[in-house]
Amino acid sequence: MEDSRKDKIVVVGASSKEESAGFKIFRDLIKADFCVDGVNPEGGEVSGKKIYRNLKELGYVPDLVITVVSPAVTEQIVDECKDLGIKRIWMQPGSNSLEAVKKAFGSGIFVIYNDCFMSRKGIWQG
Repeated sequence: MEDSRKDKIVVVGASSKEESAGFKIFRDLIKADFCVDGVNPEGGEVSGKKIYRNLKELGYVPDLVITVVSPAVTEQIVDECKDLGIKRIWMQPGSNSLEAVKKAFGSGIFVIYNDCFMSRKGIWQG
């Protein structure tokens, strides 16, 4: 299995709500020593890291965007990825839609969906 810890990863849907998947994924990627930033329109801070309001605010092009948002928001994120030249997006289970997947493929973005990044990378077991 390849090691993605050097990739610049952005979690769209990073949240300060501890019960949310966006919080748990963001926190656990930090704990697992991934190079990760978070995006949420509310901004703020989570796990000691600044949360950006949108992808453009990052000021760099990440290697991978992970979506942990509703399918409708993921569709908008695909458009942002296309506009910013982001080439890889991972749609966590529940965040994808057929429209979002089709948009990504049609924009030349490599997309993974219906698969959990955290399980696939061995961060979460079972």
